[in-house]
Amino acid sequence: MDHDNYSNDYIRGILQTVKTIALVGASQNPARPSWIVMKYLADKGYDVIPINPGLAGKELLGKTVYARLADIPHPVDMVEIFRNSEAAGPITDEALSLDPLPKVIWMQLSVRNDEAAKRAENKGVQVVMNRCPKIEFGRISGEISWQGINSRMLSSKKPVLAGKGFQKLSLNRPR
Repeated sequence: MDHDNYSNDYIRGILQTVKTIALVGASQNPARPSWIVMKYLADKGYDVIPINPGLAGKELLGKTVYARLADIPHPVDMVEIFRNSEAAGPITDEALSLDPLPKVIWMQLSVRNDEAAKRAENKGVQVVMNRCPKIEFGRISGEISWQGINSRMLSSKKPVLAGKGFQKLSLNRPR
């Protein structure tokens, strides 16, 4: 896998099939990127489970916070790592000890650990590094282009007006 360049189909495939996301490094501060990403993904219909040992047992955006991945009482499809590159190794190893394994390990912007990625891929787990699922969702769905940002996606399809004046595109994910 070339972790410097992910195809749109690879990212789209992940975002369309994943339903449950464990977000490691969740913050209760609404100004922190992890809180913003958690809220965004939850608003898009994903079941986002916050992981933060300092907040374990509390609620964050209506979800129980767990201290570690092994404490989650049900399987997760994706583990999103909102920690530094060095911490990504042990977190990946913890994710690889889950039964069943998650389908995806996703390392947030500026987080890259090639050794951890190799261990995950050797077990059949997809890996994304140095990317943000919020940004990728917005880019692939066309949502980000509404803000004047070049999404690197061309489409002849006109955005559809959904509801009361709000445009909404999606990745056509089953819920």
